[in-house]
Amino acid sequence: MPLRLTPEEDGILAGRWGEPAGRALAMQIAVGEFFGAREMVPVASAHLTGDSESMGDAGLAFVEELVRQGARFVVPTTTNARNVDFDRYQELGQPEEVAAKERRLRDLVVAMGGVALDSCTNYQAICQPLFGEHLAWGDTGTVIYANAVAGARSNFEGGPASYAAALTGRVPAYGMHLPECRWGTHLVEVRDTPRTVSDWGALGVFVGRQLTNYWLVPVFTGLQVAPGGDALKQLGATLASYGSLAMFHIVGVTPEARTLEEAFGGRAPRARIVVEPGALDRTYRSFVPEKEKADLVVFGTPHLSLFEVRLLAELLRGRRVHRDTMLLLTTNQPVKALADRLGYTAVIEEAGGKILAGPCYYIMTPRELARLHGFRTIVTDSAKLANIIPASGYNAIFRPTADCVEAAVTGRISA
Repeated sequence: MPLRLTPEEDGILAGRWGEPAGRALAMQIAVGEFFGAREMVPVASAHLTGDSESMGDAGLAFVEELVRQGARFVVPTTTNARNVDFDRYQELGQPEEVAAKERRLRDLVVAMGGVALDSCTNYQAICQPLFGEHLAWGDTGTVIYANAVAGARSNFEGGPASYAAALTGRVPAYGMHLPECRWGTHLVEVRDTPRTVSDWGALGVFVGRQLTNYWLVPVFTGLQVAPGGDALKQLGATLASYGSLAMFHIVGVTPEARTLEEAFGGRAPRARIVVEPGALDRTYRSFVPEKEKADLVVFGTPHLSLFEVRLLAELLRGRRVHRDTMLLLTTNQPVKALADRLGYTAVIEEAGGKILAGPCYYIMTPRELARLHGFRTIVTDSAKLANIIPASGYNAIFRPTADCVEAAVTGRISA
């Protein structure tokens, strides 16, 4: 069935908003009809995915052409994490060519009206999503947080799709924009209590390894503690990374799961997953080091909040990173500025760590950095990073936050 357009959308398609918006809407219509959408819905904001490395030269040329044609974003639009910290990439040995392309892409986005936030945690910085509003967000961690924690509505809008939504101010109504796609499918009984933020990532690994389908929605019950924002960030980002999931519920915590019945939309669960005592520790231990030495310790996938930076500063105060280990923290510009002002940055850098604003390590030309610095084993409290970075040739070790700090200081990995 053809997708129904409003008179305004007919006008956009006919070129009344300019050629870029018309082409963007035509692409969105094709996507919507493929997924069976019946209409478009307006979005409150867009979050652009696509760093210069993932977009490549063709993607950069595509964005340059949009600017030449006078394209303008019609909704508030922010950028995702970048390949580089523009102030420190030379210190790390990243290629000048990569930084130049990132600058060019950032400048093009700003020329179209975007905000160069350069963060995968826009919801903790400047774009708190609201219940029920439709969004066009691209980064998987931002999408699952918006859907599950805020009760907003977004699919994974990849590079061109997020640009299209920013130009038209709408998206096709399918997937997570529809109530029936947001209802729970699997019951998760948690009998192993998460104690730390990284434990919520371990919980995400345990469940995400079993549910590997975008259309599945886990419903968590039995939790003895209520998660905070950083814990929910880690759980969501991990479920999205391991399972490609875009939605979850925690009964009594998330807004569309006041009761178990509400979470499942009145339907019975398809299956049950039980997280037995000891499961979280066994999940950590499933990441096996090839050697005892820690080459690199990384925090910040997704980007660190101010409270996470403060915790790391407290754990590192008066200590020193091992001379044969590099310690990196990644966050966004607003958090970095506050960390500078509050003295957290000074404590971390006095210990030998580096705080980067803008990038996430897995897109920071990690293969080149490994060759340059001799990196092989990476230790992190980010389950998402531990899942992604092996594709760049790393032996990834996922451990609790305090254990990662010990690895940075001693240069050795805990058993």
